[in-house]
Amino acid sequence: MKIISYNVNGIRAAFNKGFMDWLQQADPDIICLQETKAVQDQVEVALIEQAGYPYHYWFSAQKKGYSGVAIFSKHKPLNIVYGTGIEHMDMEGRNIRLDFDTFSVMSLYLPSGTNIDRLGHKFKYMDDFQEYINELKKEIPNLVICGDYNICHEAIDIHDPVRNAKVSGFLPEERAWLDGFIKSGFVDTFRHFNKDPHHYSWWSYRANARNNNKGWRIDYAMVSEPMRNRLTRSVILPEARHSDHCPILVEFS
Repeated sequence: MKIISYNVNGIRAAFNKGFMDWLQQADPDIICLQETKAVQDQVEVALIEQAGYPYHYWFSAQKKGYSGVAIFSKHKPLNIVYGTGIEHMDMEGRNIRLDFDTFSVMSLYLPSGTNIDRLGHKFKYMDDFQEYINELKKEIPNLVICGDYNICHEAIDIHDPVRNAKVSGFLPEERAWLDGFIKSGFVDTFRHFNKDPHHYSWWSYRANARNNNKGWRIDYAMVSEPMRNRLTRSVILPEARHSDHCPILVEFS
């Protein structure tokens, strides 16, 4: 089973940059998208279905052109869950989940905290999401949570940990939350296979950051602990350039 996660920073813009050709070449079983910035009616879904993904599900924000998640799948899910049932989270279209026989996969787009008002919202979201997942794991032990977490976990995950120590996305409180989330029973699949520095999934559009590889690793494929022994591969795909993020990939048996 091959799953890709990708913050596309606008699905329609990504389409115009060759996203569908890339998707057919990458050929995942499932792709989780974040920051779609569109409703389904605004997208050429026929192209998605022609590419081999007849099952595609969208959960958009109430605010037009903002946030939004989606999952495309080659396989028919047993169940689709839109959102979490928590209103302040769901109005922004940040979670969608598909349930299959032996696992469930979620596309997650955790808020950024780039200004002081949003930082408070982000912390509330993080706390409520942790409680939601604690309960969900009791019902679904084999859980894959792919997406843009908007947090770098360790100093190894960011190009300049000293200068960014007081920047949202690398604040001590955010890092502590992500550390606690992992310790609550999840595996950071990329770090399970790769302990090396200089691997990132997001780069600023400013100062030629991507070409200089001055990035942040804020996109993760987390799997719940019971799935650890099923993991076969987890990589970052920086050659894909349809967004300021790049895709990440996880494979398991």
